[in-house]
Amino acid sequence: MCKTTKFIALAAASGIAVSSVPAFAEQGDILLRARVINVMPSEESSSILPGFPGEQVSVDNSPAPELDITYMATNNIGFELIAATTKHSASGVTGTTGSIGRLAKTWVLPPTLTAQYHFAPDAAIRPYVGAGVNYTIFYNEKATRDLEAAVGETDVSLKSSFGWALQAGMDIPLNDRISLNFDVKYLDIDTTATLRTTDAGTQRVKINLDPIVVGVGLGIKL
Repeated sequence: MCKTTKFIALAAASGIAVSSVPAFAEQGDILLRARVINVMPSEESSSILPGFPGEQVSVDNSPAPELDITYMATNNIGFELIAATTKHSASGVTGTTGSIGRLAKTWVLPPTLTAQYHFAPDAAIRPYVGAGVNYTIFYNEKATRDLEAAVGETDVSLKSSFGWALQAGMDIPLNDRISLNFDVKYLDIDTTATLRTTDAGTQRVKINLDPIVVGVGLGIKL
């Protein structure tokens, strides 16, 4: 079963709600959430070319705080804007770059907008699914000391990415203003890393990051 199929199955399974309670979020409400997230790239990379054919990179996970804001256009339909930034390292996997280990570090900022459908706005457990877009910016890219020890001074840059997003989650109201939130997202993020080195020339590697982002936090109705 592919990643997307598994995600859709999870979203469908979350569509069961129980026991009616007073409405927590209704048309016109604005919800602010603070979550702790873990960004887990499920990356695939090309070879590092032209100098290191057959050698690929891996990207590590990164936990971070996240803020989002949701506007409820109706009792069932909401629009959520998510903002968080995480720091990741890219490492060689095999061969020469594998022996170096960590090659580069970067900060990642992927603002994401999703349209959500909330299945049961009057229930004690309020699941939702969403779909939308993300625009990912990479900044403060740096080569590691180990890479520069091997190939000399190195300039690193990563191309910005525009892609789609899927989302599933649930709100569990604690009172009429505050709720516990669980959320899972899949982000389509593809980039090309360019390394301009003193001794090895210019090297490029294409990376499909495609992270799963798992979060838990609290929401408040403003």
